[in-house]
Amino acid sequence: MNLSRKLAAEFLGTTFLLSIVVGSGIMGEKLANGNAALALLANSIATGAGLVFLIYGFADISGAHFNPVVTLTESFRGNISLKESAAYLSAQISGAFFGVAIANLMFELPIFFASAKLRQGSAQFLSEFTATFGLIAVIRLGVKFRPNFVAVLVACYITAAYWFTSSTSFANPAVTLARSFSDTFAGINLRNVPLFISAQFLGAFAATVFFEWLLREEKEDV
Repeated sequence: MNLSRKLAAEFLGTTFLLSIVVGSGIMGEKLANGNAALALLANSIATGAGLVFLIYGFADISGAHFNPVVTLTESFRGNISLKESAAYLSAQISGAFFGVAIANLMFELPIFFASAKLRQGSAQFLSEFTATFGLIAVIRLGVKFRPNFVAVLVACYITAAYWFTSSTSFANPAVTLARSFSDTFAGINLRNVPLFISAQFLGAFAATVFFEWLLREEKEDV
């Protein structure tokens, strides 16, 4: 598959991902009548269901990364070149913003408007570190032992992580940055974005190092 088609897949996949995350957050909040648990349930189910389609649909074209930490992890492992990684990141970030714009416009909101939703503190940092570590773990273990079920495994994990982390599991720098431009249920204040992104990169790095060791093929003694 040539690079332009891979980038188109990453752009479109990330666009849909953000439209699903932000759009379902807006719809969930509208219909929940102030019940935050019900809104989060709608948001998490829609995200998980969307991820199944997106990963299965685009995996054979671009690998269905839709996430800079996934791309950089694969680059670290030598599965994608640095040049290609940089192009992937550009497609993912631009796709994320396009997806947020579409979600906002579908609900008659400004195309971009800064989020006032504060997500700060050490608990949020730990949540994002844990969520991203777990995401890389699921991908590595799935690819190694259950390659045909990676889409389902990732979708189920993200759905669960919405609930077991105080941050509701962004686990994606492109998603985090783009969601700061929607002052809705899924938003994040721009001031809190560096905290989230640093935790995500650290979590991804820790998971990459750990699973390189855990899954390393050992040479049998002759």
